[in-house]
Amino acid sequence: MHVSPESQREMLRTMQTIRRFEERASADYHAGNIYGVVHCYVGEEAVAAGVCAALNPDDQIISTHRGHGHCIAKGADLDRMMAELYGRETGYCKGKGGSMHIADFAKGMLGANGIVAGGISILTGAGLAAQLLGNGRVAVCFFGDGAANAGPFHESINIAAAWKLPVIYVCENNLYAAQTGQMATHAMPDVAGRAAGYGIPGVVVDGNDIFAVHEAASKAVARARAGEGPTLIECKTYRHRPHTERKGQPDHRPREEVALWMSDARDPIARLVAHLKRQQGQLTDDEWKEMDREILARIERAVAFARASPFPRPEAATEDVFAAS
Repeated sequence: MHVSPESQREMLRTMQTIRRFEERASADYHAGNIYGVVHCYVGEEAVAAGVCAALNPDDQIISTHRGHGHCIAKGADLDRMMAELYGRETGYCKGKGGSMHIADFAKGMLGANGIVAGGISILTGAGLAAQLLGNGRVAVCFFGDGAANAGPFHESINIAAAWKLPVIYVCENNLYAAQTGQMATHAMPDVAGRAAGYGIPGVVVDGNDIFAVHEAASKAVARARAGEGPTLIECKTYRHRPHTERKGQPDHRPREEVALWMSDARDPIARLVAHLKRQQGQLTDDEWKEMDREILARIERAVAFARASPFPRPEAATEDVFAAS
């Protein structure tokens, strides 16, 4: 599938924005400026950027606890994201939700979710709504390899397959569920192999190759819009950071393995930069440096916005609270 040079550079900008945002979030967390837990998406940028580049603005996605990358790729506002991480009332959840609870319905971002597999059934419902309304939307669910072992994964894909819902299930297989290696909990090496049991396509791609991700997502989107039902895409990727940024967080992964995945040969951004530089005239060193400077400046503006914003008022603790009796 041909991707124009302009689109390639735009995907690169998205990926680098995600990385710089996450690097700043990590640094500010360790400096004591950000409260709550932060799960960084560094290393997995090609999945969010490649999938979301295949979507329309009104298509919907749902995220995970490691959700900043999905938010950015779907067009969420960096100021409001950073303000939420800083716990300020100008944030997406008015400073009450933090890193794992960012949503922007206007952008089709139905929210991150602190519960493993918690978003899968919600997003399947969004796919059902799109089918009933006949609005042509597709719904994309991002989840990890750990969530693929949870009940909502099987229940949701089963009903989506039976009803041919316009849903795409994207497993970001970074080989670890927190500290537990995939092969300790999966009998088979590929999550996508489970798709056969539900009669839908299961596709395995290199999740650090943005072209492979984008092509698989584009085919799945076309299939969903045509009324042919869901697709399960498994993106093999890797997180560069520990499971969380919590101080003292152990990282039991082999150092050699981490170094291999962080090398330029595996790093998704380095790979796209190298590809663009090989294409004569598509990206020069100066253009890449300028793009990065612009991104860093945008991140700084988001941090300034967050710092200048007030904390929520104590009496606001009971606002936006709903209960059913």
